[in-house]
Amino acid sequence: MPLPPNPPSHPLATLARQRFVQGLCGGIPQLDKSLLAFLDALIAQTGSTREMQDRRDTWQRYRDQRQAWARAVAGAWQKALNAPAAPMGQTLASGPELTLALVDDDVVENKIVASRMALAVMESVGSVFDPVRERTQQLEGQELSSQDILRPEACCQLLVEQWVGSKLLRADLQAVLDPLQRAVAELLQSQYQALNTLYDERGVVVQTDLRARVRRAASPSGSGPSTGSSMAGGLDTGQGSTSGMTAQALAHAGVAPHLRPHSGYAPHGPGMPMAGMGMGAAPLVRARQRAQNVMTQLRRLLVQPVTGYDMVQAPPATQALTQALAAQRVQASTFYSNLGAMAPDAGPVAVVQLVGQVREQSTELKKKAATASEKAIIEVVALMFQSILTEDRIPSAVRVWFARLQVPVLRVALAEPEFFSNLDHPARRLIDRMGACVMGFDASSINGNALEAEVRRIVQVIEQYPETGRRVFQLVYDEFEKFLSKFLTEGQATAKLVSVAQQVEQRETLAIQYTIELRTLLKDMPVRDEIREFLFKTWAEVLALSAVRDGAQHADTLAYKHTAADLVWAASAKPHRSDRAQVIQSLPGLLQRLRQGLALLGVEGEAQDAQIKALTDTLAEAFLAKTAAIPQAHIDAMAKRLANLEDFIGDATLGDMPLSNDNIEMMLGIDASAIQVIADTGAPVQEDMVAWAQELPLGAWYQLDHNGASAQVQYAWRSERKRLHLFAAIDGSCYLIQLRRLGAYLQAGLLVPQDEEGLTVRATRDALAKIDANPERLLN
Repeated sequence: MPLPPNPPSHPLATLARQRFVQGLCGGIPQLDKSLLAFLDALIAQTGSTREMQDRRDTWQRYRDQRQAWARAVAGAWQKALNAPAAPMGQTLASGPELTLALVDDDVVENKIVASRMALAVMESVGSVFDPVRERTQQLEGQELSSQDILRPEACCQLLVEQWVGSKLLRADLQAVLDPLQRAVAELLQSQYQALNTLYDERGVVVQTDLRARVRRAASPSGSGPSTGSSMAGGLDTGQGSTSGMTAQALAHAGVAPHLRPHSGYAPHGPGMPMAGMGMGAAPLVRARQRAQNVMTQLRRLLVQPVTGYDMVQAPPATQALTQALAAQRVQASTFYSNLGAMAPDAGPVAVVQLVGQVREQSTELKKKAATASEKAIIEVVALMFQSILTEDRIPSAVRVWFARLQVPVLRVALAEPEFFSNLDHPARRLIDRMGACVMGFDASSINGNALEAEVRRIVQVIEQYPETGRRVFQLVYDEFEKFLSKFLTEGQATAKLVSVAQQVEQRETLAIQYTIELRTLLKDMPVRDEIREFLFKTWAEVLALSAVRDGAQHADTLAYKHTAADLVWAASAKPHRSDRAQVIQSLPGLLQRLRQGLALLGVEGEAQDAQIKALTDTLAEAFLAKTAAIPQAHIDAMAKRLANLEDFIGDATLGDMPLSNDNIEMMLGIDASAIQVIADTGAPVQEDMVAWAQELPLGAWYQLDHNGASAQVQYAWRSERKRLHLFAAIDGSCYLIQLRRLGAYLQAGLLVPQDEEGLTVRATRDALAKIDANPERLLN
């Protein structure tokens, strides 16, 4: 079935796009200049030999291909001007011409990188892009398509595609991603400002009114507001003619284009990909974008002309409201003190009283408010706390303390507009972190718990400093993070497991580093393959385990290091009688040290005898060889290097070492029965999932599906290099998971966050839904 023809574009919108692309293309030399400067500075930095070579290779590839990339980007942006695109949300009808095909991995990877770039860029340009988008949509009577060149994500997508298409590596793009997205953000910022100026000169003004019936665009799946569907604004005439209409009625009433919903975000829920973002994108990125969408909706709601709210600089609260806030603080202290004693037992009764108190507080405060913006802020904060207090997964005892934060948060919201636009505002981050950590406890287990006591202390500190705003929230947030690092591992069993895991990672890292160094030292030496394999796979483990147990400079560790050099010398050709005599004399001591090292690894009995026999056979063949011997100076240099190896080794890795309960016990000589080890299996896992695994927040709760059994676990600890991760279950069992296996569990949905988006985002969405259904309440 052929597609319907695209509606003709408005001449002014067409001119705006032409100027936009012209400006983008004119800014490409500056993008190139920024990348060259960054790469020049990068190759001047010191690092390991491998790092410095990789940086130089990236620098050289970019210098070779930069002109081709610049031409390709300019061509792609210009071509996008004439590319037909369906409006947002339009789907193709099924028919004979519709074909399905697998999406190439490169396409998916490009979308992931472009989405990450667009997310960072959007945070910088959102305030100037939104007016451009709204005015263009008003001119054309429809939403911008997801491929519209005016969209930051479309610009980024084309830029990434041309990078890979110009024979530049995706790894090189990752290396320059930060400076590139900063430069792209600056370029887009300037071009959006130019378009806003153009629209101002031509008299294009978006007509909005807070009293319009604010509705969310209906999702194709029929999902409600809780799915995070975007806000859509309508405009009434002041006579109430459309204020009672539903969103569906507006969509089919034949009203003028500027009365139709004009949100730039497609509806999406937790399981739906965002426009411009591939299905393979990390859930963390998708969740962040959904949260940003909610904040954008809130910002649009508050900056409607009728409120007069300034998102940059809020005026001081009026005197009457300031006095009311002080009085509310005293009244709330008495109310919550009485309620706190009954909350653990009362359950639903206490929650009803809490919600009622929140509602009464907001009603009284709105009576004292002198401006529309103050009333709107009071209402939004009250609705947010109603949502938080009805979260069943938060124990009642903790909800009492959360309720006491309503007035302090309201003070911050009145004084700091950033609270309504910044997901990382300290007040939001604190509530989200505390909420994520308490959601796994039931009422009986958390009452009197150290975590409940810390929440109580934090709230009391905030109440003591009502005028300090974000500073006190930032202070207690940092203190809460420090508390978590101790609280999550303070139990005797957990502390022991953490100690074990730390030693495991240290031992693994050292084994890898010793292997790398041995490979380097032996690279140009005529050493038999049997000896090389033994040193790389076995003796490196001996060196690492001895260093972890006794220290790198302990006499035993130094002896094992010297043994490696002695073995290399003994296994080399011995053409001279004096050398052969020296081998015969030193052989008993060498074999004794080899057996001691193998015993350290738990290799004993027949297995040890087999290893020793293989080595002695190799030594015997070398004893009779007529080839040239390894110079003694080389052997001495190797022994000296190994003795002080810790002064040279870096953080290079070759991958995860084998890990299991058995080799933990073997390596460290402890009982590891309390640990369920989930080791790396070598299964493929997307790199964005590995990155997500490295960024999981400590204290958060997850549902873990392991070997067919489901467990509720709390993320308790990660190692210094983030290669080992410990999760503790309510029943006392613990799971030690290697990094890439953790990424695989996240990828397969075997480890699912209990609260992916955070309390304050969900509370904001719920508040918007209530205002959507009853917009008059915002100012009443």
